[in-house]
Amino acid sequence: MLLRYLALNSVAFTPEQLKEFDRQPFAAPMQLAVYVENPALVTAGYACFTLGAILLCPAVITLARIVAARSPWSALAGGTLLVLGLFSRLYWAGVDHAAFQLIGQLGLEQTTKIVMDTYVDVSYGPWRVPVTAAFGLYIGTLVLAIGAYRSGTFGVGRLLLFLWSGTLWTGHLKESAFIDVVSAGLLCLVLVPLGIQVLREAVPELLTERLPAPGRKPLRLVSW
Repeated sequence: MLLRYLALNSVAFTPEQLKEFDRQPFAAPMQLAVYVENPALVTAGYACFTLGAILLCPAVITLARIVAARSPWSALAGGTLLVLGLFSRLYWAGVDHAAFQLIGQLGLEQTTKIVMDTYVDVSYGPWRVPVTAAFGLYIGTLVLAIGAYRSGTFGVGRLLLFLWSGTLWTGHLKESAFIDVVSAGLLCLVLVPLGIQVLREAVPELLTERLPAPGRKPLRLVSW
């Protein structure tokens, strides 16, 4: 997210170009123009974003396993929907990469015209499978977050940050704003400490010799 944001802000567009971008219904023309000016940084940003979607899959599965000790149905439904939603990002990663490669063959103007003419159909995907799966990102985040809170895995603070991360845009050639970078950073704040506990085998719910799950603490309005 940070690389994509830096790529966008590394290009000094003219006021006329910015006005033209603002008139467009989607961010795709600006993203393609940024690629022309800084292809290495744009490629790195999109590649790392795709890698992040892949790495989030085992993270979500592990979180769901922890939650399942006390809230099994929320863990199963939320974790499944969230992982399916992450798969949709892989589809758009391929579509985005194909659009960038077209620039080298057809030029920026022709590529932009093709992308905008086919934007809706390409974004939905064949039989609308990708866009349907993408709803799992939103619904799955909500269901898994509720399960994590009810099971005592998350307090109110982590609950809200995790829910915020689930509002991240999905689709074809989307812009990365600074608020998106903040959201991704806060998701790391939620997941990384828990991941360290998992690696240290300090999470009772994941031990091979399952220990009795301790009683859930009373829910508090202010908690982490």
